[in-house]
Amino acid sequence: MRIHTIFGLAALGLPAMAFATPALKAEAGLEATGYFQSGSQGQTSSAASLRLLGEARWDWNGRNDSFTLKPFARVDSQDSERSHADLREAFWLHVLNNWQTQAGIGQVFWGVTEGAHVVDIINQTDTLENPEGDARLGQPMLNVSWEQDEHLLDVFVLPGFRERPFAGMDGRLRLPWQVKADAASYESGAGRNHIDVAARYQFSANGLRAGISAFKGTSREPELLPVVDLTQVGPGFFAPGYLPELHPYYPQITQFGLDMQLTRGDWLWKLEAVDRHGFGPDRFQSADAGLEYTQVGVLGSRYDLGWLAEGLYDSRAEQATQPFEHDLLLGWRLAVNDEASSEVLLAVVRDLEHPETYVRLKGSTRINDRLKLALEARVLSTRAPQTPFEVLAAPDYDYKLRSFGDDSHVRAELTWFY
Repeated sequence: MRIHTIFGLAALGLPAMAFATPALKAEAGLEATGYFQSGSQGQTSSAASLRLLGEARWDWNGRNDSFTLKPFARVDSQDSERSHADLREAFWLHVLNNWQTQAGIGQVFWGVTEGAHVVDIINQTDTLENPEGDARLGQPMLNVSWEQDEHLLDVFVLPGFRERPFAGMDGRLRLPWQVKADAASYESGAGRNHIDVAARYQFSANGLRAGISAFKGTSREPELLPVVDLTQVGPGFFAPGYLPELHPYYPQITQFGLDMQLTRGDWLWKLEAVDRHGFGPDRFQSADAGLEYTQVGVLGSRYDLGWLAEGLYDSRAEQATQPFEHDLLLGWRLAVNDEASSEVLLAVVRDLEHPETYVRLKGSTRINDRLKLALEARVLSTRAPQTPFEVLAAPDYDYKLRSFGDDSHVRAELTWFY
């Protein structure tokens, strides 16, 4: 079964769709980013981009059948790799009593925590859009769901793999070595045509929502394998103009996950945890657990103030491929409760073993029914970035944000809705 089979299943609904009137939505976002300093690889300190997102939905058969199409595109002034297009969604959905069948390209999110989405595995992360993993590429899939009362069961067949995008030579938030995405290799002989499978059971009752998930297939996160031409290495430096490369390698993995959210009054308790085998030589565990307390009408005002605390853990410690292996997140979420739906989130992640801090601030407000303004800032406090040769001679496994030490920035986006 290959990708065209999924599109064939989705096309079953097209004849009926042709006689239905679509519901249309669209948005265009103009984004400007200013960095506090020039990039460690000579990148510029400012960038602008235009984002387009459309959505069309056809319903028929008493709304028991629908087809959703959601194209996405961005043009970036700085990074040619960030200028890209994608079908976020293009799927047929059929509902019959307690059953739902979805075929095509879709998006699925698993997770409840703020700091790290460790259980989220269905879609590939679009790191060019959001470094925290909140943006995803569309995933070809066949999904069958059954729901009754407090029980929900999802089964997925995933016949096509999407490779992770990486910033280009002129992009920011990039590693000192260039990642050659087009040089990707796979453990499976089927490469990107390997058929992955996944399932998740969810129980919801009395303020508790708990999910147990399993995934077997191609890892969404690649191992980045260094490739160095030793003829370009001299005493203490690389030859002028030469940069070593990182080639993505996608192994086969088996992952079991648990996500839980418990609501008790103004308290919200959260947990995400996974056990993964196949990524590297050893099985490892990763988790994000914490709580959120909301003060409704703080100090007699209309504002709601949420207090967040989460602990992030990875059993691989210094060998972890993500930066938050023994960290603490503290955050505050402010909801203004006005007609503009204004809100602000401040999150501070601190490494508990090394003096490294990551701060993220994001907020948004509606100007009117058609316009929305969003502001975002990321501040990284860590050691100065290493040069490509220093990474080869003495890689720093303790300060995992070090490569991005010059990439603190402020970003604003004005979005128009249709």
